[in-house]
Amino acid sequence: MSDYILSCCSPADLKKEHFDRRDIRYICFHYELDGVSYPDDLGQTISFPDFYKAMDEGATTKTSQVNLNEYLEYFSEFLKQGKDILHVSLSGGLSGSVNSAASAAQMLREQYPDRKIYVIDSLGASSGYGLIMDKAADLRDAGMGIDELAAWLEEHKLEMHHWFFSTDLKFYIRGGRVSKTAGFVAGVLNICPLLHMDEQGHLIPMEKIRTKKKVKEVIVKRMLQYAAGGKDYDGKCYISMSACEQDAKDVAALVESTFPKLNGKVLINDIGNLIGSHTGPGTVALFFWGCKRGTENF
Repeated sequence: MSDYILSCCSPADLKKEHFDRRDIRYICFHYELDGVSYPDDLGQTISFPDFYKAMDEGATTKTSQVNLNEYLEYFSEFLKQGKDILHVSLSGGLSGSVNSAASAAQMLREQYPDRKIYVIDSLGASSGYGLIMDKAADLRDAGMGIDELAAWLEEHKLEMHHWFFSTDLKFYIRGGRVSKTAGFVAGVLNICPLLHMDEQGHLIPMEKIRTKKKVKEVIVKRMLQYAAGGKDYDGKCYISMSACEQDAKDVAALVESTFPKLNGKVLINDIGNLIGSHTGPGTVALFFWGCKRGTENF
């Protein structure tokens, strides 16, 4: 067993069993469904099918990040056990939670001067962030110490690629991220926008692609273009989806046929309550290791 805690936030969107099996601790964000507050607890309180069904039927959602006091309480539990902490946060390009975590860590370093507390901005989200955590667990289990692992994560986190598309824009319209006019036109033309996450951890629209069949082909072409080793990519690949399992399975099958050296089958996860509150149903995201984000030739 390592002498430090490997920790992240719930929007890393892995299954609870996955976190438990890999001994990765997590702290839960929060969301509201029709004004009632819930923890973003990996679908334990409200199942993902029930959550997305409620959204599809018109339920309103709101999200909130982990605050300073919650981080103080969460970190303190491990420090009292004499453990050091390596906490990797949801992208600072999407949430200010990393700042709360960093402030809590600084306060606790004064209280526990003999303990190490690292807070790292993953610049990632959903199961791409989760795939970073899974790799961190591999390195920890292979004997890498906390200092070396923290340095490795800072050096390599931008090699995690996030590509995703949405087939239902009504929740983007509802949230004001897409205008009603643009959303109407996209619906009439059967447009599925393709987006990616940039080197600052922001979500960036890339292409407007007509039909689901075409966007599934294009997202895998982007993996072929940017994955480490191209067609010889031999790392893991994760997908996350929001109530569109068949679309996710279609992309997974295409990935597996395109990359014969893939490390195992593509792992499909649910997009969690926090991120799903913004995407709604109908989003598929693809994650893989590749060239450093910001060096792509778009």
